[in-house]
Amino acid sequence: MKLAFGYNGRVLHVDLSAERIEVENVSDEFYRTYMGGSGLIGYYLLKMMKPGIDPLGPDNVLVFAPGALTGAPLGGMCRFAVGAKSPLTNAFGQSEAGGFWGPELKRAGFDGIVIRGKACKPVYLYINDGDVSICGAGDLWGKKTGEVQDAIRDRHKDPAIRVAQIGPGGENLVRYACITNELKHFNGRNGLGAVMGSKNLKAIAVRGKKQIPIADHKLMSEISKKFGSTVMENPLTRGLYESGTAASVLGNNAAGILPTKNFRYGEFDRAEAISAKAMNEKILVAREGCYACPVRCKRAVKSDRYGVEPRFGGPEYETLASFGSLCLVDDIEVIAKANQMCNEYTLDTISTGMTIAFAMECFEANILTGDDTDGIELTFGNGEALLAMIEKIAKREGFGDVLAEGSKRASEIIGKGSEKFVLTAKGQELPMHEPRGKYSLALAYAASERGADHMVAAHDTMVASKDQYGFKEIMPLGILEPESPTVFSNLKVRTFAYLSMWWSFFNAAGICDFVPVPRSSMPIKDVVDAMCAFTGWQTSAFELMKVGERALVLARMFNAREGFDVKEDTLPERLFSPLEKGPLSGNSLSEEEFQEALQIYYAMMNWDERGIPTRGKLSELGLDWIAEDDGQGYSI
Repeated sequence: MKLAFGYNGRVLHVDLSAERIEVENVSDEFYRTYMGGSGLIGYYLLKMMKPGIDPLGPDNVLVFAPGALTGAPLGGMCRFAVGAKSPLTNAFGQSEAGGFWGPELKRAGFDGIVIRGKACKPVYLYINDGDVSICGAGDLWGKKTGEVQDAIRDRHKDPAIRVAQIGPGGENLVRYACITNELKHFNGRNGLGAVMGSKNLKAIAVRGKKQIPIADHKLMSEISKKFGSTVMENPLTRGLYESGTAASVLGNNAAGILPTKNFRYGEFDRAEAISAKAMNEKILVAREGCYACPVRCKRAVKSDRYGVEPRFGGPEYETLASFGSLCLVDDIEVIAKANQMCNEYTLDTISTGMTIAFAMECFEANILTGDDTDGIELTFGNGEALLAMIEKIAKREGFGDVLAEGSKRASEIIGKGSEKFVLTAKGQELPMHEPRGKYSLALAYAASERGADHMVAAHDTMVASKDQYGFKEIMPLGILEPESPTVFSNLKVRTFAYLSMWWSFFNAAGICDFVPVPRSSMPIKDVVDAMCAFTGWQTSAFELMKVGERALVLARMFNAREGFDVKEDTLPERLFSPLEKGPLSGNSLSEEEFQEALQIYYAMMNWDERGIPTRGKLSELGLDWIAEDDGQGYSI
């Protein structure tokens, strides 16, 4: 069986109920079709999972999937995705992470892991150079992530083991629990940590020493050297090195698009206190990065006041905004503590902050009182209340048990008109980016198969001017004209459609969004050449875009099978209301223009008016097998 370079040709299958371990041998043609990441996840979820299952039941399928370029000796080629049916959205669930775990899995001899069933007691998987063991984790259950990583490395006498794991938040089935590797890299969204918890799976520990085969070492070395020598010429990338993603705080605030007070405002009058400048001056101790990457956008922070340790990294922009401006908290050390608590308990910081902000607005409106919240004064700006509620959510104690369900379900429990304060799409809380100032995000949040997500395409501001480096470099995709961030137009929709395929390809390939254009400096040609050098495929941007599109369609067909259609491609009512404060005060989305743009997007993608891919589109992408499966509970 012919096999591409860059792969092992082996996918690990683990049935936890039966305690059975099997290895599937996979062909070059399979990898070239589905590649990895969300493409691999979509294939296995549709093939192996019945429709309508309980996402927290044993029939859910959990897939860990590095990408085609994961482990390549090139900056940013480190990412892997985890997927399952989401317990937060009941839709296609998928989340990416960087770090070192993905390359380590490939070095250990596997291109993916497919997990079914439920262990009868807590376990973890130990993968060591192709050998796989199911190990007891009863003594690790209930412990925080730092303790667990130390214990697993001590048990196997190897400090280089890479550990992907859940904390008590995942064990307690918090619907937005996440998965962490190396204590600071996260598969954050969609509640996939709760899926691990539902399977009694505490961790997957990996150690690999083999070299991943490379087709053309010389070409790969040339691309790597070029990227290393030019990466800091891009101002966006240089900003990531100097300030991390926290660099976005002041820029977004000045533009009026920093989510503040549960998305009521676009400006936080104390933004300076939660900015990169404040972090650098008060708590930063190191700049860190992922496998083989020179950008080093990760922060490590320390606070003696709150016992914040550098080993847990530091808050990203999303966390600074979700625990800071969104909740009107202006103490950088409180935010760093909240970030570490989420890292130890494995809670997604976006959904945690959004759910607490929802509760704070309910408290302000007297829908909730101290009697409901266990005596905690959930007022905007109360940092100590924020920390107390994170603890309660992770442990599902008292009112934390309600908020552990996510803001949409929590509102259904609370009632009393609280639904108007919920900001979700498909049940997933909005990320910290304001669609009323970047209109393509309205499409991204509504149309994303995994719920509100800011990582499905480039943001409007990256492609708003012909003078931008990123814009000039994406012209080979057929994007020849810029567009204002605050319009819905056919050009805006087309740009979003093309860039959503390009971003989806990044996921399938395991490429960090902070490496290629338009977000950074690696040109499209170099991305294509890197794929050729690593795998030996003679490929093109056209083929890679089709890989990205195929992954999108697989996810959308999964959702169609679960009953999702245009009704779920919606936005919260607040986004159609004016911003109350900031430079964009008075701005709102037009619901009529949004709906028209959504239908144009469907038509451009060759999806029907329900948002479901047509038979012709499935055939074009080689996915006829989905349409031919007449027992899946949906129609095309």
